[in-house]
Parts: sequence; C-alpha cells; structure tokens
Amino acid sequence: MEKLLDQIQESFTLLNGKIWKWMDEIVLSLPNLILVFVTLFIGLKLMKYANRLIARIVAKSFPANQSVQNLVNNVAAVFLYLILGVILLAILGLQGPITTVLASAGVAGLALGLALQDPLMNLFSGIIMSVKHVFDVGDFIESNGFIGEVKMVSLKSTELRMLSGEEVSIPNKLVLQNPVKNFSTNGNRRVEIICGISYGDDLERVKEIALAAVRPLAMDTVVRPAEFIYTGFGDSAINFQLRFWINPPTVWEFLNTKSMAIMKLKAAFDQNDITIPFPIRTLDFGIKGGVTLQENIGIPGMVK
Repeated sequence: MEKLLDQIQESFTLLNGKIWKWMDEIVLSLPNLILVFVTLFIGLKLMKYANRLIARIVAKSFPANQSVQNLVNNVAAVFLYLILGVILLAILGLQGPITTVLASAGVAGLALGLALQDPLMNLFSGIIMSVKHVFDVGDFIESNGFIGEVKMVSLKSTELRMLSGEEVSIPNKLVLQNPVKNFSTNGNRRVEIICGISYGDDLERVKEIALAAVRPLAMDTVVRPAEFIYTGFGDSAINFQLRFWINPPTVWEFLNTKSMAIMKLKAAFDQNDITIPFPIRTLDFGIKGGVTLQENIGIPGMVK
C-alpha cells in the first residue's frame, strides 16, 4: 500500500512538473501569442479590403464573364489566406512544419495536376479566351467544324446554338488550339451568288441587269462595291458570280438578304428574257468512226 502511494505521489510530481513547464512556455510565448492575435485581427481586416479591391478590378477587366470573376476572386482569397497562415506560423516559430507542409503540397499538386490535366487545360483555356476576347456571347462563329451562335462561355466549355437548333458544347482547349472564324466581329458580310446564263444572251446586258437587281440590298460604296464576275464556260451555261456587301445585325438577316437577292435576280432575268439554262447534252452522231444521224434514220425499222 505504501509503495502504491509512493507511485501515485511520484506521478503527481511529474504531472505537476509538466504543467509548470507548460506554463513557463506559455508565459515565454505570451508575447508571440499576443502578436499572433494582433496579426490575425489586422490580417483579416486587410484581407477583407484586398478582396473587395480585387473584386472591383476583376469586374472591370472581365465585365461579361461572371465565371472568370468568381474564379479569380476565389483564387485570390485562398492565396491571401495562405500568406496569412504562413506569417502566423512563422511568428510562432514553426518554420519546420511550414517546410514540410509546402513540400507535401508540391508533391500533391504535381499528382493532382497530372490527374486533372484536361480539366485544368480547359479551365486555363477559358481564362485565356476571356482575356484575349476571341469572341463574345451572341457572336456567330465557326469552330471545330461547328457553326452557331455563342450562348455561353464557361470555364470548361463553349456552348454554341447551331442554325438547326441543336446546342453543342466544345471544350475550351479545342476552341483555343484550333482556328475560330468569327462572323460577327467585323459586322460587314459579303453575299455571294453563283449562277449561269445561256450562251445566247448578251453578257454585258446580263451584267447590268444583275447589278441593278441587287443594288437596293447592297452597300454599294467605293470601298465595298457590288461585283459581277464571269467565272468560266460551263457545260450548258456561262457561269458568273455576283457579290455584294451588307451589314446584317444577325446571321438570320444575312441568310434572308441572300434569299431576297436570289429572288430579285430571278425576277429580273425573267422580265428581260434572260435564260438560266437547265443542264443540256448535245449528241453528235458525226464524229470520226461514228454513224451520222441521217444514216441512222435510214435504217429499216427506225422511226422517221
């Protein structure tokens, strides 16, 4: 019994020594603890102000892309928290754990980056496209074989609504790495109509009538004149290309103007007896080694 009491007393003595040692360390660390709390309070206030300032700057830089604004604001907030945490740990003299955490974070970040390579590529591609202003929502573009109106540009994909009504989602990485044709940036579009007239028509007269037919629809200026060009001799027609410029507000207006130009051209040709020929085949029975048509008609049993 006496031995047990001695052991208990010894344990209490050790515990008392530990407690007093901890109290001494707390007293010695009290200035650092006070500095940590003061730094934490000031740091949180400064972070709040910095986040507001960053949010205003980002909103001015990317006014039309809320996704990029949220991403940049969140990344900035995390970065500021990490800086504050490192400062607090340094005040407490915990440089060793800081080094270990940073080393572990580097290895984990490398592994995570390899695992999420495609999503991260799409993410950064979306940010780059927003910075470069390749196109805006509402623009009509062609990318990766798809033609349509841009409905949304998120941080991972670009959403298009095609002419036929379907919606297609293209990863931002593919949009950034491949050529993009923007039909809305310039505003002006050239309408091209390919047609042909018969060999018996007057070419100069056809040119005048065709240009007069589309002139009410065209931006017929010195810089953007309407053009009529004969392109070659076809099997049954002399082919030409009629080109003129317009400034349509939408792609639908562009297509409607082209349709109206075709109707006006056809009406003008009909009014002036200009023929748009059907495909014609000429049969020549008198080529060398053949039989003439007269000889064919004279063959018994042939219909005269």
